[in-house]
Order: sequence, then C-alpha cells, then structure tokens
Amino acid sequence: MRDGHPDVDLRHEGVTIRMITVTDDYYGLTERHIELARQISAVARTLDLPADPSAVQTVQVTVDALAGLDVVAFWRALLGYQDRADSGEDLIDLHRRGAPFYFQQMDAPRPQRNRVHVDVWVPYDQAEVRIAAALAADGRLVNDADAPSNWVLADPEGNEACVGVAGWIGPDAGRP
Repeated sequence: MRDGHPDVDLRHEGVTIRMITVTDDYYGLTERHIELARQISAVARTLDLPADPSAVQTVQVTVDALAGLDVVAFWRALLGYQDRADSGEDLIDLHRRGAPFYFQQMDAPRPQRNRVHVDVWVPYDQAEVRIAAALAADGRLVNDADAPSNWVLADPEGNEACVGVAGWIGPDAGRP
C-alpha cells in the first residue's frame, strides 16, 4: 500500500480492510490506518455489515538469521516475494495477499529458542485485550521491557510472538 489506499475485502460475514504502509524506511501499521479503518467500519455499519475494530491488525513473520543474505534469497525464491526497497531484510508480496517477512540478523546461534516468530500489530486500545486473551490461552509473557509499544509472548511450547501497537499516545506519538 505504497500510496495509502486500503485493500477492501467485502464478504457476507463482513468487511476486511488491509492497510499497510510500504516505504523505503517504514513498513507497518500507522495511526492513519486505524482512523481510516474506523471510518470504513462506520460506512459498513450503515450497510448493515458487521464491523469489528478489535480485529484490526497487521501480521509479519520474523526470521532470525545468521546467514542473512542466503536465508533471504531462499525465502524470496520460495514465496515469490520481492525485496522492500533496498532494505535487504524485508520481503513483501507485491500483490498484498501474504504477510511480509522480516529477517533479523543474529550474531550467534541461540540454542533453546525458536528462530521464526510472528509479529502482530494491533491498535493501542486493543493490545491489552489481545495480550490477555493470549495469556489466558496458556501463553506466557517473555518480555515487556518495551511496553507499552511492544511485548514478547510465548505459546506453551516456547514459540514466540511479538505484539506491537499503532496509535499509541506516548512520547513517540508523532511517528507514522
């Protein structure tokens, strides 16, 4: 969504809006997306289509990699994705159907820890509910050092997921 326009999926059970900013220096959900999703949801309600603001999210798969370029090349070929700008660490689906992949450079192997995890971005006002639901489903909090903008959770087997927020009214509120 380089130009800021949403992808709208209209189905019997409701409307799904996919919005993501793709620029040379940013890939993710912004405060503007959340406001636009609310506006589209309001229009959907006038058409008697269900709208669920708690379902607003962006999902990204993150791969921790020691051999970054080789790993990125494999996933680029397998998924049929393209590099995001000149990043060398982000792969995106140009058709905007699949989740983006981010490759995080590691300096050393991390035994006893997974190397692929899912990042989920939600509106700030939905993060607490989403995290509580994951913890109630036998998840555990791994790290909240970056809260209230990011939390690391794990499933019962230790597979990690990060929950990040958009729309936070904090010190960095002016960011995209």
